[in-house]
Amino acid sequence: MRKHNADETCGIAQAAVVMGDWWNVLILREIARGHVRFDELAAEIGLSRNVLTERLGRLVAQGVLRRSLYQRRPVRYEYVLTDAGLALLPLLVAMQDWGDRWGLGDGTLTATTDEDSAEHARVHALAGTRLPDDLRLPGTQGTDLPVVAPDAAATVLFTYPGTGIGWGEPPIPGAEGCTLETRLFRDAWPEFRRTGVDIRGVSTQLPHEQAEFARAEEIPYALLSDAHHQLGAALRLPTFRGAGRLRRKRLILIVDAERTVRHALFPVDDIPYAVTESLRLAEDCARAV
Repeated sequence: MRKHNADETCGIAQAAVVMGDWWNVLILREIARGHVRFDELAAEIGLSRNVLTERLGRLVAQGVLRRSLYQRRPVRYEYVLTDAGLALLPLLVAMQDWGDRWGLGDGTLTATTDEDSAEHARVHALAGTRLPDDLRLPGTQGTDLPVVAPDAAATVLFTYPGTGIGWGEPPIPGAEGCTLETRLFRDAWPEFRRTGVDIRGVSTQLPHEQAEFARAEEIPYALLSDAHHQLGAALRLPTFRGAGRLRRKRLILIVDAERTVRHALFPVDDIPYAVTESLRLAEDCARAV
């Protein structure tokens, strides 16, 4: 990319070296989704092997990716995000948020969706998707926890905009407080555990914000912070901007013991029904183990 001399001191221009290339963006999108091997990337993106090799080499040289050897004969590598690459995830999610709202939508700011929207199609297409093995997020107990409970027959993974915060004026459709949702899951917790099902709640709030809420409400299941958008980028989860932060739209995923999404509930407009339905679907999933 040819640059003007002033670009040497411009952070936007430096980021554009990486993110201004169509193929680079798609490669980073797929690696964030867990497609870290060459053949997987080629299949997902539909890129020629020569061009993919060149782009991967460039991203490694730029310090965004690193190679990790997983096979010696013949030599094969996985391509893993470095700290610099992980720091690009919020930018990827912000690009997706802009595209969903302005490119694929009509510009309306909303925390829900219509059933004929691209977001709806994308979330429901997650059925059959396996979550990345090493995906862990900060929990309310001060440690990183796996997104899918390792000892559960199934996991109910629900995302929500946030708890205990105001949204400002005018109100954003679908962004009402999430206290009801967390309380209903709390009250139904014994029923979930009786069938070997665990619950994980995820928002982009910071860990200390979630921990304060969990203590006040006596939440027995894990609340995880996706403030760095690792889960959001991995699953391309829908977002909206509220109170100065990119937030998760409310949805529920039923994930089996093999980390595979079996069911998706989205949009979640009737919260009591969604909690009851997630219990039914999770019980069915657990019995199938």
